[in-house]
Amino acid sequence: MKQHVMVKRKSLGRPTKDEAAAIDVRVLDAARLLFSQKGIANSSIDELAGTLGVSKHTIYRRYASKAQLLNAVVERDINAFRNELSSAGAKTTDKLESLHEVALRYFKFGSSRDYSAFYLLVSAEAVVSPDLRERLAEWTKSALQPLLNAVSLAQSAGHLRSGSVTSICEILIDLLEGANNRVRMRDATPISSHAARKLFDDRWDVFVKAMASE
Repeated sequence: MKQHVMVKRKSLGRPTKDEAAAIDVRVLDAARLLFSQKGIANSSIDELAGTLGVSKHTIYRRYASKAQLLNAVVERDINAFRNELSSAGAKTTDKLESLHEVALRYFKFGSSRDYSAFYLLVSAEAVVSPDLRERLAEWTKSALQPLLNAVSLAQSAGHLRSGSVTSICEILIDLLEGANNRVRMRDATPISSHAARKLFDDRWDVFVKAMASE
């Protein structure tokens, strides 16, 4: 007697939760790449849909506008950045050492060309776009909160001079961004990890000497 094997047919209906999540990742990855390559103003939902091989309605069902899509791309990056900073310095009770670890994590994360290319482009477009400039300020404030907290704790512990925590944090960021630019703007030969660490250490020493409590 022949046995009939039941073959489960793939549903042609709505995607499963896992399938929908995978589509979301693909959309955000492709949107980030498109924004980085063409700029925000020159990118379109239609082009993104064509790149992904999906209908533009697939994207619009998730993000009603390009602005919402950009917000989602940035929010994902901010969460990754904040998690990196928040997890640094947790193994020490010394608040200056903790700040050192958070700053080092900022430097390592921010010196990545893949990560920084998108934000350098956003910053450039924000110069001529008041709306984007306002959003960039909000994104930056959110992303930098762990570093600001670390500066505040180091100051409260007596390691840093009194004064505006925000101003002290901005000075540290300026020093770190200078080092990041030197790493990012290198030629085709990548900078060695030893040379990169020296860039950071030199700037950290300047920061500690300049901001030490009086």
